[in-house]
Amino acid sequence: MRQFLRDSGHLIRPAVILLAGLGIFLAVRTAFIPKAFGEYGHYDPAALERIRARSVSYAGQDQCVLCHDEQAKARAAGKHAHVACEACHGPQASHALADDPSAHKPPLPDVANLCRRCHEKDAAKPKGFPQVVTAEHSGGALCNTCHQPHNPHL
Repeated sequence: MRQFLRDSGHLIRPAVILLAGLGIFLAVRTAFIPKAFGEYGHYDPAALERIRARSVSYAGQDQCVLCHDEQAKARAAGKHAHVACEACHGPQASHALADDPSAHKPPLPDVANLCRRCHEKDAAKPKGFPQVVTAEHSGGALCNTCHQPHNPHL
């Protein structure tokens, strides 16, 4: 038996190191991974409660079109038909869901930067997507000088 232990020492040492590493890994994992992780898939179920605790910030497009019918019709007829209102105007629950929406009137978006976010020329965008080099295209004028934001081709 002594001969076996002496000859197999080169196998026992790596096995002990492997087991020690596995033990350290499991201890660290237990300390940092939430207990409910993996219960409903590959995320932390406690995140759902944290999200539910937040106040609603987006009203949704259905709320916007109830009062802004003219803008909704222009947008539906144009290239921005599939862009949600709050993608440009930001979260508007405080305005749309308020008892007095005029008391929570949102400021108009900064057109100089808003249009550039989507339409600045970028090789990574699809070829058919409208792209411009804004500095050359407008000569410094705001986009809404020539284009209507809800239907840019009018």
